[in-house]
Amino acid sequence: MMIPRALVARGSRCFRESAVCTMRRLYGTKPDLNVGSSPDTDLTRLGQHIRDIIVATGPISVSKYMQLALTSPIGGYYTRGQVFGSSGDFITSPEISQMYGELLAIWFVLHWEQTGRLSRTSFVELGPGRGTLMSDMLRASRKFPEFFASIHKVHMVERSPELRKVQHDVLGCEWEKTEREEDAQADTPKTSVGRGVRVEWHDSVEQVQMDGAPLVVAHEFFDALPVHKFERGANNAWHEILIDVAESKPAVLTPKYMGSLQPAPSTQQFKYVRTRGNSASAAMIMRDARVVAQFEQGDKVEVAPEGARIMAWLAKLISEHGGLGLVIDYGQDWTQGDTFRGIRKHKFADPLSCPGSMDLTADVDFSYLRFVARDLAQCHGPIEQGTFLHALGIQARLQQLVNSTNDPKVQQDLVDCYKRLTDPQSMGRVYKVMAVLPKSSTCMPVPFAPPTKDELNKIKVEKIVK
Repeated sequence: MMIPRALVARGSRCFRESAVCTMRRLYGTKPDLNVGSSPDTDLTRLGQHIRDIIVATGPISVSKYMQLALTSPIGGYYTRGQVFGSSGDFITSPEISQMYGELLAIWFVLHWEQTGRLSRTSFVELGPGRGTLMSDMLRASRKFPEFFASIHKVHMVERSPELRKVQHDVLGCEWEKTEREEDAQADTPKTSVGRGVRVEWHDSVEQVQMDGAPLVVAHEFFDALPVHKFERGANNAWHEILIDVAESKPAVLTPKYMGSLQPAPSTQQFKYVRTRGNSASAAMIMRDARVVAQFEQGDKVEVAPEGARIMAWLAKLISEHGGLGLVIDYGQDWTQGDTFRGIRKHKFADPLSCPGSMDLTADVDFSYLRFVARDLAQCHGPIEQGTFLHALGIQARLQQLVNSTNDPKVQQDLVDCYKRLTDPQSMGRVYKVMAVLPKSSTCMPVPFAPPTKDELNKIKVEKIVK
């Protein structure tokens, strides 16, 4: 029997309205059936896509929102390519000064010596950005011929095709004929040779295949991984904080804003809502009694399950293959509850406005990473970045560079970069460094102090800040 098209459309809308009402009741928010997608809604393409998902299925987790806003092929932030540096939205430590990558290379050389001069190693970088850090590390490694000779490969874990191209150029890689002829996406690097070392790109950490000791660096990687937000309620319930469409009319993007992906002023497109009871995510993520017991009613927490999964992988990789690792990021050695934010043009921005136009981050919880890796590897630290760099000789390296030029402006720029990296009021304190060693290691990594007698004789309780 043929069913009139109008009846089908009306039935579909009735089903959608019923589903949306059900979802709104679950999340404790007022149903709004006038938020469906429409051709004349002036959102960015990605914003409209996220809006359509919410209208069809109900509010989404902060984790899902971050994932879409950062990596979606429909205008995700990291698909844009040029987001780093003074002309982008934020600048990272390696982009500030060559000294940063040089000193990280020195750290790996020192511990390569401690572990008996391994004959076969590979650098592994998670989230390599523009490739500046790895470029500086390889250049500095050449000053130690035996160490450089041990480097078999460089593994770059990078999903963005645009950033891969930038890294390819920064590392001075050459295009391989087989790659051009056989790869259907020939303009997206997968393997190449740069700085005298073979470079391989991977979409995920699981694709990295080791045949030597891994030397892993994760610089400003974990802060960009999606987080779930929860709030402790009565009767030990965990409410999840989700993202819904805003009650008000979405932002109108004029042609001026459409071109630069900047939001129209003063209008929010999405809002936070809270589940009435335990969500499925809360039941899965917040189930460890030793962690949950430290929170009280009203406490809010941010948890990154993807970060836990990758930290477990990193710890296992290092222990199984006898490697070393550094995790460097901004964050604290305890759990925080409200650090999710956007960054645009070097300033904080509303993370719920104009998804795809800004970087989204949340502070790293180093105590959580240590907790995940506790049975797989040794974790030392974190310590402050300023302490780490000073211990490795950044002042001596600064003096060398200052003495190498007679230009007062260049000399002052070098000093300013040093201060920015190490000053507690700048990046010296908020950025932390954690070392990861094999579970069986007997080495104490520089410059991390061994645990005190009291720490060895009592159960470690992670500090929690409300």
